[in-house]
Amino acid sequence: MSSSKPEQLKFPAVAGHTVRADFDGGALSSDFGPLVLRGIDRQIGLIGRLAAALRDKRNPAYVEHSLEDLLGQRIFQVACGYEDQNDSNTLRHDPLFKLGVDRLPLDPGQALAGQSTHSRLENSVSTKDVYRVAVAFGEQFVAAYSEPPPIVVLELDHSEDPTHGQQPFAFYNAHYDHHCYLPLFVFEGLSGRLVTALLRPGKTPTGRENAMILKRILRFLRQHWPNTYIVVRGDGHFSNPEMMDLVDPDPLTEFVFGLSGNQVLHRLAQPILAQAKKLHSRRCKQAEQAGESPPQRTRLYEEFSYKAGSWSKPRRVILKAEITAQGENPRFVVTSLGRPTPQAIYEELYCARGNDENYIKAIKLGLKSDRTSDSSFLANHMRLFFSCAAYVLHHALRTETLRGTELEKAQPSQIMNKLFKIAVRVVQYKDRIVLHLPTSCTVKHLLKKVTDILYLVPPLVSTA
Repeated sequence: MSSSKPEQLKFPAVAGHTVRADFDGGALSSDFGPLVLRGIDRQIGLIGRLAAALRDKRNPAYVEHSLEDLLGQRIFQVACGYEDQNDSNTLRHDPLFKLGVDRLPLDPGQALAGQSTHSRLENSVSTKDVYRVAVAFGEQFVAAYSEPPPIVVLELDHSEDPTHGQQPFAFYNAHYDHHCYLPLFVFEGLSGRLVTALLRPGKTPTGRENAMILKRILRFLRQHWPNTYIVVRGDGHFSNPEMMDLVDPDPLTEFVFGLSGNQVLHRLAQPILAQAKKLHSRRCKQAEQAGESPPQRTRLYEEFSYKAGSWSKPRRVILKAEITAQGENPRFVVTSLGRPTPQAIYEELYCARGNDENYIKAIKLGLKSDRTSDSSFLANHMRLFFSCAAYVLHHALRTETLRGTELEKAQPSQIMNKLFKIAVRVVQYKDRIVLHLPTSCTVKHLLKKVTDILYLVPPLVSTA
């Protein structure tokens, strides 16, 4: 029901003219993004796959919004920068978000779901639902390849998610110095594709827990790709004996993990560190004699066989003996790989996991995966999944449709600002819908390219 006294915004006069604004513009939207995301989803079938993983427990006689519509609406909102569930109360009437889920934009009877409906959806999921959705992300990852890839790198990493109040499974983590969740993200390290994700309690996982998760992922991938070479990569959180023993039996699976130093490792590293220190001192003197700036660091690489007390057998350990102006900086890596040189393993294989931080940055900062403020752990898990789904759509848009453009390597926030946040006026006729975009739109040529691709590529045909 409209207010009898409409709100009005006042501005200073311009060239002798008063300036006022109101909210009576009618069928306008500030978001062109849902239509782009709809085109991406038609090609990859993500939302349909996720909806099929959930069990709809509602009475069909009272269902106004299908699971696919609910997921599409919420995921598109997150992908466009509306991570707050309360935004649904306003955006349910937005013509472009309605178009995004195949509803007529100006039909008052075609409104999307409000906050309360989305809240009920989040809080209705079971542990089996969460597991099936996690598997659905894995199926989406496999479906992204037209044929089995020769090699994939499974990038494992945790990221802290601060909690507030008495949320279930929120534990104090000494490393981060506050109460948190510790979700696990699994990406493919060469492409940046999401494999799956898991919301975890805030405590540091045990080796048994890490191995249990990895075992299911490897078993799933082997069902689809029996001959693909798999490299499992992670930091020191994953150099557990259970993880290494899990990988050993498969000749086509290897691991590269960071390794925390201890007294034995530091003793083994001392001869190489001494050599690096002499070399660094000599380089500094040579630079001083030549009138140049001294080198910032000197590195030597070595390897040795090492067996911790809990390990089942000796492992190949790589040492990076680094000397800086601040002193010694040794780093260790344990691996099952036998052929690459120590320097290649550390610099080309292990250090490449730094890209994983960018993937997490996109999903956490750009798509707000840490907005887990619900009182239910499973509901928070669904919120994590919504951000994961938004990441999958953004990744497909960026790496496929936007390939070769200025946004090919952009973060989600950049894509939102340049491509999604565009004013649109909607006109609906009996037989067509016309969208009017700003005449001065700065990315009109890019939008033309994107929409042409999305229009010409046929939608995915489900084989379910």
